[in-house]
Amino acid sequence: MEVIFMSEIVTDSLECADPRRIGGSSEKGRVSSDEWKEKEENMKKKITVLTFCAMLFALCVPVAAQQPAKVPRIGYLTGASLSSQSGNAEAFQQGLRELGYVEGKNIVIEWRGADGNRDRQRALAAELVRLKVDVIVASSGGDTRAVKEATATIPTVMAQTDDPVASGFVASLARPGGNITGLSTLSPELSGKRLELLKEVLPKLSRVAVFGTSSSPGDAPALNETKLAAVAIRATVQHVDVLSPKDFEAAFRAAVEGRADGVLWLVSGSVGGGHQAKIAELAMKSRLPTIYERQNYVSAGGLMSYGVNLPDLHRRAATYVDKILRGTKPAELPVEQPMKFEFIINLKAAKQIGLTIPPNVLVRADKIIR
Repeated sequence: MEVIFMSEIVTDSLECADPRRIGGSSEKGRVSSDEWKEKEENMKKKITVLTFCAMLFALCVPVAAQQPAKVPRIGYLTGASLSSQSGNAEAFQQGLRELGYVEGKNIVIEWRGADGNRDRQRALAAELVRLKVDVIVASSGGDTRAVKEATATIPTVMAQTDDPVASGFVASLARPGGNITGLSTLSPELSGKRLELLKEVLPKLSRVAVFGTSSSPGDAPALNETKLAAVAIRATVQHVDVLSPKDFEAAFRAAVEGRADGVLWLVSGSVGGGHQAKIAELAMKSRLPTIYERQNYVSAGGLMSYGVNLPDLHRRAATYVDKILRGTKPAELPVEQPMKFEFIINLKAAKQIGLTIPPNVLVRADKIIR
């Protein structure tokens, strides 16, 4: 920035206006040399001060322009414990890094885990709203509901939700409307596929206990698909409602008493989340081969799982966050459905209950825990 020194301009003007340079013989129009010098010195002092102020102003302007841009704040909510969701959280961070966001440098993430406590889940959702974060990422359907109850304005990204339309989170998958969008795990047809896999592992399967959560929007479609698949393999379905962790033991007891040959676990993630190890242990004690929707049950000691790759969904959730931070409204971002599925088998768990997995099933597994 060029600074023009006013002292030079005004001094020239003073010199031109010096009565000693102007012709005329009137004594009244004439100022003595001493008086003029005094006035000139006073004027120069004032000009010096003005010049100094102008320089300070010139220096301050670029400083103001160089103020750092606002660092976005993301809220991440899970109804489970943060430690149990570490794989999903890491996948979300990976997705952000792929888009140029690094936590602690150009983005801040407020991590919140409710440890399976629904009241705390709602309280944490309200806390993120009070923090005025730019976007909230809801790790499950239960988390999305908690956030929906807390705000209708802060953009919210569903990392996974069974049926966002039936749950009332979005108007439609193509046009979400409102402040919520993200990814759906809606795939009721997978329930039939799980039953078929259980039948291949247990050729003599004639009765299956289906553990579900009647209060979950995705429960009825999944149960219907399971019943259709059961007819095809000539199996009877025993539906067991699991509404809270307090129902786990009673559910397995009911399956044993009902003489079930195996269990199909379709319990809502908001109910089973954070309790995978306990659930796998109950299945082992009951000696009931169980197939789950999520891989984290198998990692915790469960027999096998077939379903959506949840870390992949969380990685893709970062794309929604990026688009929203760049100005796109959630209502304009269509809800995406699953793209990657995986079949995982735990041979250690199979051995504990004396079960042999047929070779033709093993070769189809994406991952085998030995």
